[in-house]
Amino acid sequence: MSHSSHFLSVLNGQSSPIPPIWMMRQAGRHLPEYLELRARAKDFMDFCYSPSLACEATLQPIRRYDMDAAILFADILLVLDGMGFSVHFEKGIGPIVTGYQAEKTLPLLNLEKALQTVSPVFETAQRVREHLPKTKALIGFCGSPWTVGLYAIEGRGGTDKSEIRKLAYQAPERLTDLLDQIIEVSAHYLARQAEVGANALMLFESWAEGLPNDLFEKFVSTPNRKLIQRVRDLGSDVPIIAFPRGAGSNLPHFLEHVQPQGVGLDTAVNPDYIKSVVPKSITVQGHLDPLLLIAGGDALDQRVDALLEAYSDRPYIFNLGHGVRPETPIAHVEQVVKRIRASRV
Repeated sequence: MSHSSHFLSVLNGQSSPIPPIWMMRQAGRHLPEYLELRARAKDFMDFCYSPSLACEATLQPIRRYDMDAAILFADILLVLDGMGFSVHFEKGIGPIVTGYQAEKTLPLLNLEKALQTVSPVFETAQRVREHLPKTKALIGFCGSPWTVGLYAIEGRGGTDKSEIRKLAYQAPERLTDLLDQIIEVSAHYLARQAEVGANALMLFESWAEGLPNDLFEKFVSTPNRKLIQRVRDLGSDVPIIAFPRGAGSNLPHFLEHVQPQGVGLDTAVNPDYIKSVVPKSITVQGHLDPLLLIAGGDALDQRVDALLEAYSDRPYIFNLGHGVRPETPIAHVEQVVKRIRASRV
């Protein structure tokens, strides 16, 4: 399937005076049409597993903002659901995962059952690709192994990572076994998304922050490399963006090791640092502060301009450093899109 998408040409290494734009969590709670849609599902998992609803959620920000790429509406924890963990979402708390017992041997992975469980996502991807204009890219995704493993072990996100870090030190082979299972399911999950319509893939390593370099190398960089390699082994050649949020000074090693086509940058990175450590062969994506998007005003315009200027000499995709928050004014998103598209006229 050939696509003349602005997003894909930049992700594949072409610079552009006007960068493509999309935003993490662009489909979601800041949109009234999303909230109306969400109310039709009995719970969040049901929403993710309902292709008609998930397809509509994926397309909403394309219709409203004319973004250059749509990201599949799903959740990084669907892979754990497929693997037999109990995953549910509690209002005001977020996802809760149960079922991992560190002292017990992992049950053998039933790959077929796992992929059957998440198969509605493939139908969603297929539907979105049919409805999406050819000029727009569809991004498939999954959580990176460390992040998904963290949810399995800690039971939730936003922790100090003490349980998974202790496991990494005391029983590294147990953690490796869990991550290897996650890699296997995730690779098939991603390859299938690409097969049915995703033009690019993104790996969300949302909880990479604050790790010592030896743990980072062993349990973040290496599993991400293995995951990409496995996706390639399964015959998928679509470009991949890795997002190691909070990698900090571990970023150069990560990129050298993992070799993604693009790298998602978090809010805290300094463009000067990125220029010195990220080769121009890797497309950079990011990294406007989502809170500045809420604040708006002149400060928002100035930061948008500063980011455009900082990355004007290399392939760059405009995005946020983390997801769009529910209280984000629609007018501010429109302001950013308009400013970027007018930036080099």
